[in-house]
Amino acid sequence: MGCIMSRPAGGAVREGRTPDRAEYYQRHTGLHQEVTEEIESEIVPKTSAPLDAAPSVIRVVNVDLDVKNNARDHHTNEYDITDASVYDDREYLVIRRGQSFKAKVEFSRPYDSSKDELRLVFQFGRRPHPTRGTHIEFILSDRDVPNEWGAFIESTDGNVLSLVFMSPPTCAVGQWRFKIDVVLRDQTNVSVYRYAHKDPLFILFNPWCKDDEVYMADDELLKEYVLNETGKIYSGNFKKITSKPWVFGQFSGDILNCAIYIMDRARLPDQVRGNPVKTVRRISALVNAADDRGVLTGNWSGTYPDGTSPMAWTGSTAILEQYYKTRTPVGYGQCWVFAGVLTSVCRALGIPCRPVTNYKSAHDTDASITIDVHYDARGKPLKQYDADSIWNFHVWNEVWMARPDLPAGYGGWQIVDATPQETSNGLYCMGPASVEAIKRGELYLPHDGPFAFAEVNADRIYWVLGVNGAMQKAYVQKYSIGRSVSTKSAIKGRGSSSDPDRDDLTDHYKFKEGSEEERAAVHRAHVQSSRSGIYVTKAEDVVFEIISDPDTFVGDGMKVTLKLTNTSGAKRTVNGTVVICSMYYTGVSFKDVKEHSIDGTVLEGNEEKSVDIEIPVNEYMDKLTDHCMCKLSCMCMVDETQQTFAEVDELRLRKPHLAMKAPETGNVGKTFQVEVSFQNPLDVTLTQCEIRVEGPGLQKPVVYKQKNVNPKETFSTTFDMTPVKSGSREIIANFNSAQIYGVDVSSVINISA
Repeated sequence: MGCIMSRPAGGAVREGRTPDRAEYYQRHTGLHQEVTEEIESEIVPKTSAPLDAAPSVIRVVNVDLDVKNNARDHHTNEYDITDASVYDDREYLVIRRGQSFKAKVEFSRPYDSSKDELRLVFQFGRRPHPTRGTHIEFILSDRDVPNEWGAFIESTDGNVLSLVFMSPPTCAVGQWRFKIDVVLRDQTNVSVYRYAHKDPLFILFNPWCKDDEVYMADDELLKEYVLNETGKIYSGNFKKITSKPWVFGQFSGDILNCAIYIMDRARLPDQVRGNPVKTVRRISALVNAADDRGVLTGNWSGTYPDGTSPMAWTGSTAILEQYYKTRTPVGYGQCWVFAGVLTSVCRALGIPCRPVTNYKSAHDTDASITIDVHYDARGKPLKQYDADSIWNFHVWNEVWMARPDLPAGYGGWQIVDATPQETSNGLYCMGPASVEAIKRGELYLPHDGPFAFAEVNADRIYWVLGVNGAMQKAYVQKYSIGRSVSTKSAIKGRGSSSDPDRDDLTDHYKFKEGSEEERAAVHRAHVQSSRSGIYVTKAEDVVFEIISDPDTFVGDGMKVTLKLTNTSGAKRTVNGTVVICSMYYTGVSFKDVKEHSIDGTVLEGNEEKSVDIEIPVNEYMDKLTDHCMCKLSCMCMVDETQQTFAEVDELRLRKPHLAMKAPETGNVGKTFQVEVSFQNPLDVTLTQCEIRVEGPGLQKPVVYKQKNVNPKETFSTTFDMTPVKSGSREIIANFNSAQIYGVDVSSVINISA
């Protein structure tokens, strides 16, 4: 068992169908002829037709792949395509590599090992080939050899053989084809009659298998990061962390087929489709459409006239189903949408994956591992000089795998990012990069370490345009980048009282801010950066603090306070400017809202002062973009000491809450009703309203158009859902209008069979 058997010389291979459809191999002693692409890709009927030419030959009458039991044992029973009673009549075998599965083969008469020669054939890809591990042949064995292809007889019942199969933990991941060859020998010829199973079987990565590179030992982690179809993606800002419910839907409809199609589009050679490092890297490139017509087109403009706003999506299912159906990029995505889709694809293929949100995330464009911000001499931002940016939040992914290509100790969670920010080796992709290597500043290891390190641990450098036209370094802010790195925990209750689901991963990415280890990692990283000599500092005795209310709702007035404290006993005179503008969540300014000068502010020895800046709703409401975020930019200089302070902070206005009323329990096949509602907080009418709803096993993605919602009016609507699967299920709803996007809510319901 476990070896690839070459066919004997002489004779022909005949399909167990009709003679005019037979396949013929030309044989040479000891050699295996390559089969043409057209013939080998055929899917043929499940049941063999009579073999008129050789009536004594044992025939395969039927093969039962025992889909339901195998799917249960392989943790694949949630895939819709394994159950003909869910949405359509498909019932395909989905299994995980490196783990045995069972099948029953019915013959035309009892199998006799002394005279019946059988060969079991598994083929992968468009051009299966033995030396690439994509054309496998073996005979029945009397024992199981671990980590190799093979099969043995478990029991015999009349004409039926119960077989146990094994695939290696390194085999290619995707659709395989199964065939059985019956060999008939006479004195001069060898004839082979082939049964070809009509349905494909899917073999996936296996994080439950110790010999698979994606092996994960923790059952709770497996349950959350492989099997959970719903979750949370964190957003907002680090002062007011919020979460967006998301349907990953990795088991739904054609999502697995779409994941395999993405690998096809990525042009991954068949023989490397079992390598998780190469697979994930190419998938990260194909989830975005920036250079290869992948799944999602990015759009950060704030207007989406010919597509769906990124804020409106409730999950990945509708996106991937549309892409699989049309084979054209879907509009539109932003970072959390790219991360949600990448999570779905990886989990569908069996790779543990989770979306991770980094607050105050740096986008370093010049490999300096610093973020450069520019001002004029009066403290006003010079936006035209700012190539780097600080995203209020940025969402990427972590995937779990061994890294045999790296030194020992760098396996485990790896960063992968499908958002098209910068190219890597000519493609818009990033990773996988070891989280442990990023923490230690070991940026020479593949892939894209410097970019990932800057996202979580860059220092921000403030530059002032001098009278001679040269930029002068004014201020180094060391600990502002990479805050509250967050993901949904696999262990409920690990987070804070406000969100028991949130797991803070900041310590995984960097040592404690200001510690010797953290500074050592930064300096180690700067050895490989494009800039040096930035860490020269001077004494500072005036403390500055920007204060804003994180609980300000859209429609309320905003208030920003600049607090100044003189810690010296001498007088200090402060000059500067506070600029408030609306912005995209990527940190890019949208529209100016207010500018406030603090020139000539005098602080006596040990004095504290506060400067309040108020912005009524009518000054900002028509200047917001879809995330309702504002940038607070402050640059101050102290006349007596030449101390410089600079800070860029953000204020995210909260959106109204969407409420949901749904039953706590339900039954498969029985319709129940759900109500959602919220109050319009604005003094304007909400137009182009819609509710988007989905829930794996409850409802495929659907959009319900709604009437306009008048100012301060309470909106409510109801809709029906009919479960098709039992178990704990989650309903996710999303309200959108032309004025407010992405008001979310979710609710759990337990469904009985």
